[in-house]
Amino acid sequence: MHLPLSRIRSASLALAVCLALGAQDGDIAERLFQSGERAYGAKSYPEALETWGQLLQQAPKSPFCAQALLRMARYQLEVERKSEAALPLLERIKTEHIKTSWAAEAMLLRGQILASQARKAQDLREAVGEFNRVVDLFPDQPAVLPAHYHLGLAARLQGQWARALKHFTEALRLDPTSPIAPMAQLQMGDLLDVMGDLQGCLLLLQGIRTQFPQSPEAQEAEWRIAVRVKHRIQKPTLKSEGPWPQGRAKGWLKTPTLLATGPKGELFIYQDDLDRAFVLQGSELAPAGAASKSAKAMTVTAAGVPWLVSAKVGITREEGATPLLLASLTAPNGAFLDGWQNLWVSDAKVACITLVAADGTSRSLPSPTATAMAALPTGGAVLASDANRSLLFLDAAGQPRLTVPYSKDLPASVKYVLALCADATGHVAAIVDGDYEGVVLWGPDGSLLRHATFKALGLNGKFRAIALDHQGGIVLADRSNDLLIRLN
Repeated sequence: MHLPLSRIRSASLALAVCLALGAQDGDIAERLFQSGERAYGAKSYPEALETWGQLLQQAPKSPFCAQALLRMARYQLEVERKSEAALPLLERIKTEHIKTSWAAEAMLLRGQILASQARKAQDLREAVGEFNRVVDLFPDQPAVLPAHYHLGLAARLQGQWARALKHFTEALRLDPTSPIAPMAQLQMGDLLDVMGDLQGCLLLLQGIRTQFPQSPEAQEAEWRIAVRVKHRIQKPTLKSEGPWPQGRAKGWLKTPTLLATGPKGELFIYQDDLDRAFVLQGSELAPAGAASKSAKAMTVTAAGVPWLVSAKVGITREEGATPLLLASLTAPNGAFLDGWQNLWVSDAKVACITLVAADGTSRSLPSPTATAMAALPTGGAVLASDANRSLLFLDAAGQPRLTVPYSKDLPASVKYVLALCADATGHVAAIVDGDYEGVVLWGPDGSLLRHATFKALGLNGKFRAIALDHQGGIVLADRSNDLLIRLN
């Protein structure tokens, strides 16, 4: 069958018109996207958003729509600081433009937002699903590497050490020179230590210092290596360096009763007479956080802000924020923020740990009555119980995983723990009293590492607060002489 020449010409003309219109649509889509980019770069955000909105309306099937939606989502995150507003934009990319290369980045970003919002292990399910989809659907995209890294972080938060190690290893394998590589190695080093491989941990951390000497991770690795080697391999006899910082003698503080270490190793001191915390900068003090009367516990956020817990005032957070009152707080004596941003608070008169969520709601975990409490890098806590004369190591769910008698391997019995602290490598230090009066340092597995009596240290004071620094030293607060003592 042969078509008439006139019909062939008409069909050819229609095809030419369609191709021209298609080319025009593609051209205008690219121009609208670039126009929005120009406005965004000039910080003319309303113009950029309006232009990208036009693109979405006029060429909804263009691959430039995925880019525009991604840029609009980043605007909500980076400019407006509204992660919730970014989620539906990223969801549109996943549902309407999944065949574009931008879908991988959108899923990665959506997973990161959902992971940051998680407040318990179950909340990570959707975020983990997004990261897995990036890995499964886009194996050749750059987003796969960070997806593995975030899968590792999620597994670590869930206490799945082997799975976390697998994902960090894969991220490192994909590109051992990427900026994520030292981050993955730092995580891998700590996981190996948790799993009992100290040598493997030290080798990985040393590798960061060798391969990425200028990175922040190299600085972090340096102190983590130093304290592990000092406390667990060298184990030198504890000696007092005397009043610290050097040149600060008796009376320079006003009743120091609490100590805490910040995320960068800075020392925070709560002075009871001044009703507030201070951060030590060199040898000088600077006020930090909000004031709180008769605080009995202190922790420091990832942003370096001290939170104070007082039975009288409640939980005092950032400056200007209303203190959070909890009826369950009668005699608080320990506090820290976990990986889900829940505040753990122990109490000397209540046989439970109170977990306070970011929205102020609280719940209880059963535990022995606590004398003191400190955070562990595994996500759980170490609890001192004078009633049992033991340290209780808890996992991230608050379940006991290890019990260590106070006096185990010591030359005399310990009856009381007066203060307790832990560092990011799992070391636990305490001021103890009883037949043995002094300082004791345990490892992450509860093994006795270093100890000394106050008599052997030549110290005489009322020590009621303790902290571990990033140089392997132990700092004590002497409230009777109003000074700090450092042991090395």
